Amino acid sequence: MQPLHRFFSSNMWNTLILFIIGVFAVFTGELVTFFMLGFVMIMLTNIYDKLDEISKKMDKESS
Repeated sequence: MQPLHRFFSSNMWNTLILFIIGVFAVFTGELVTFFMLGFVMIMLTNIYDKLDEISKKMDKESS
C-alpha cells in the first residue's frame, strides 16, 4: 500500500490532474474555476502534509 500512497501524493499525480482539469477548463471556458480549483488543491495538499507530519511525530513519541 505504501507505493500507491507515494504515487497519489506525488507531484506527477498533481500535474496529471491539473492538466486534465486545465484541458477541460479551456474547452468549457471555465478558466477562473480552474485557477480556484488549483488553489484549493494546493491548500489541501499542504494541510495533508502537515497532518501527516504531525501523525508521524505522534507515532514516534508514543513508541
